Amino acid sequence: MDKLKKSSYTVALVVPVYNEEESIDNFVATVREKLAAELSHIEIVFVDDGSKDSTVDRIMALSATDKSISLIKLSRNFGKEAAMSAAIDLVDADAIVPIDVDLQDPPELILDFIRIWRDEGIDNVYGVRTDRSSDSEAKRLSSAWFYYVFNKLVPSREHIPANVGDFRLIDKKIIEVLRNLKERNRFMKALYAWPGFSSKGVGYIRPKRAQGFSKWNFWKLWNFALDGIFAFTSLPLRVWSYIGGVIGLLSLIYLVWNFVKTLFFGNETPGYTTLICVILFLGAVQLISIGILGEYIGRLSQEIKGRPVYIVEKIEGVLHKKVKKGFSLSNNGITLNEETVLSKVNSSSPKSNADKSETEHREDNQQIRV
Repeated sequence: MDKLKKSSYTVALVVPVYNEEESIDNFVATVREKLAAELSHIEIVFVDDGSKDSTVDRIMALSATDKSISLIKLSRNFGKEAAMSAAIDLVDADAIVPIDVDLQDPPELILDFIRIWRDEGIDNVYGVRTDRSSDSEAKRLSSAWFYYVFNKLVPSREHIPANVGDFRLIDKKIIEVLRNLKERNRFMKALYAWPGFSSKGVGYIRPKRAQGFSKWNFWKLWNFALDGIFAFTSLPLRVWSYIGGVIGLLSLIYLVWNFVKTLFFGNETPGYTTLICVILFLGAVQLISIGILGEYIGRLSQEIKGRPVYIVEKIEGVLHKKVKKGFSLSNNGITLNEETVLSKVNSSSPKSNADKSETEHREDNQQIRV
């Protein structure tokens, strides 16, 4: 694709952060070092997901001296998927690269992403974790289980590659498609693949986390996996129809067997234990099926309410100038882009003060002449 081989293009690194004050400076320094060959085409957009520490202060300090760094600050903690959705809606670039601040996604791999995107015209270039020895055994097993179950449950056209996370380069055409998706329960790993278009994987060895600690625990990962499954397939609902049919068939067989047994051998007093076991088993089946039904109904309730996926409190850096000023709505969220701290600093610069003094001097002269 010739249009991708042009020398003028912008790639935005989208970095969702939550209480990552100790990782910000190291991440920016590593990006500058590893992506020196493409630095003139790179923007860094941090998305703060309601951090309680000094993460925002560190980003704003860097943004004040580096025009390639911007900040999208959410009004509270909405979750990583919401933070990514905000960036997709607001960032204006030819391609974006979601990347974690912990450097487990090696920035140098982005050079390969850009080369494949520009030279081969691939729209979705994703990183494949060929070696996950830095992760715990439990995390590797649970991850493998999730990818297997997910791809078994969803239609083949919506499969996601195993050992592939958010780390990828996405062309602007895919970004435009994602901006127009209105669902509230968002599972970005699958949404990146859902639009289709050309895609290619690039293998890499996943390193250990450089600094800090992961904010994901087992319970959050479990709920995240459920969100992904329930958002992309209705098979868990359908399977209970089959389970009900099988149990009904077994009950019918048991009924016929008891009828024949009573006809030929007479009626014996039934066992109390057997009766209790059957009741408890059927009760458990009913509760599980109601629970799965409740998962879908709960998500339907969220979709019907139509609450925004995210609320942007403010935008700092060069991105502030690109986004519509004031209050704005998108398909997925609400953005408040008022005057920023940096713009206030610029407005109070010596040049601005000089202009103000000159204006006041002219007004004084006019009053004297009057």
